[in-house]
Amino acid sequence: MNTELTVAVWPGLTPRLLRAERGTESLEHYLSSGGYSALADAEVLLEETRRAGVLGRGGAAFPLAVKLTTVRAASQRGRDTVLVANGEEGEPASVKDRWLLRHRPHLVLDGLRLAATIIGARHAHVYVSDRTSADAVRAALDEVTPDTLGGVTVSVYTVEPGYVAGEETAAVRAINGGPPKPTDKPPRPFEEGVGGLPTVVSNVETLANLPHVHQHGADSYRSAGIEAAPGTFLATVTGGARPPGLYELPFGASAAELIALHGIAADQVRGALMGGYFAGLLDQRILDAAMDHVSLRAVGSGLGCGAVSVITDECPVAVGASVLEYYDRENADQCGSCFNGTAAMAAAASALRDGVADSDDLARLRRWSEVLRGRGACATLDAACNIAASMLAMFPEEVASHLANRCAGCERGAYAARRPFEVEAL
Repeated sequence: MNTELTVAVWPGLTPRLLRAERGTESLEHYLSSGGYSALADAEVLLEETRRAGVLGRGGAAFPLAVKLTTVRAASQRGRDTVLVANGEEGEPASVKDRWLLRHRPHLVLDGLRLAATIIGARHAHVYVSDRTSADAVRAALDEVTPDTLGGVTVSVYTVEPGYVAGEETAAVRAINGGPPKPTDKPPRPFEEGVGGLPTVVSNVETLANLPHVHQHGADSYRSAGIEAAPGTFLATVTGGARPPGLYELPFGASAAELIALHGIAADQVRGALMGGYFAGLLDQRILDAAMDHVSLRAVGSGLGCGAVSVITDECPVAVGASVLEYYDRENADQCGSCFNGTAAMAAAASALRDGVADSDDLARLRRWSEVLRGRGACATLDAACNIAASMLAMFPEEVASHLANRCAGCERGAYAARRPFEVEAL
């Protein structure tokens, strides 16, 4: 088990989210850097957020300004609104949200304050499963006054960890007193969320970008990154028998340079598990890719939550089978298509890894990865389909070797993990 976390900023980049000092940032230090500065005009900040092009960091890359605008409109029609800062980091290979909540809770709370003020929310929730993160946020709340947060009251809501618990409707359902499991859509939270009110559910890293826009403006925010994806983001990098790393880098940075920064040589790289688990497997094309949503989609992958698990000595088929087994175990047991679909794909992939699958099993796995998409209340089944489809498309030689039961790497001991590339260190 890795017991340390490397935290580093992209060479030449002035950090916006990370800080070099160890431990939790104090209120005094955060205030000295301009934190919690007064918000004179929420409409102006909303327009700056729109100009800045802040994208969601939870995985979908949805524009923050659009989400805020929709719920703000409900507030202006006289409805109460709610904000949820989503820190339930369901992807085992990601650590960014826990790090922010544990080490920079005031930055997150400042972003929460600004977003809540924009949408006219008088109450907000910080939604987490990590108890240490919850304690850090509560301690930070004890340091501030109601005026510091612009009159917004904040509750910390904790749930048991789970892959689906961080889905936005699962967060709303849990805060409303139900289990942390997704619900059918519509309605979406912006229509009917916490307490039946229009609700913005936003990832904590997304909210942590708002203070920079507030203090420095859209042009400063856009000075890093690329036109289609401005700003910086946090990437969790694992693999290569290295301790896990958390890096702040500009959108559009070279994936090969990020992997090198993590200490893995290019000739060791066999591929990567992308976006946590959601974006699936990518072959050596990772070395020619840029770290932004558009560039990674162009090579058949995705950025997701910014997690990159580099595959070196591991067999990609065995990695794919382990992730599918994880999805089978983490299924919410609510939707028959997902319950049965993840189990079927996991069984087929495991048989392939173990050298006991035949061509019919492979054909079924390929077909399931295509026809099961879009079913169920959340994206778990889509994620499983991404793993199966990308494994078959990106690593045909390895798949063929397993079909013939002659993978040399797996003969020495197949990769297996209940939570592949999990990051526990902080």
